[in-house]
Amino acid sequence: MRESDDEKLTTSFKLHRGEQVMFDYPKGTAIRIMGLNHSIHHRGQLTVYLRLLDIPVPGLYGPSADDK
Repeated sequence: MRESDDEKLTTSFKLHRGEQVMFDYPKGTAIRIMGLNHSIHHRGQLTVYLRLLDIPVPGLYGPSADDK
């Protein structure tokens, strides 16, 4: 396992689509944003699957409509 330091997380990370730069953030910020968006995406997928199976969806950010 290689060690890293916090300073490496402050270096720039750029996401490109061809020549267009989609975003340019410090590496630590990019990891946090992409990780959070990824978990939110899968949480949304899970709620769709639960509803399709007629399973009550638990409250994610407060009470669910199924709790009422």
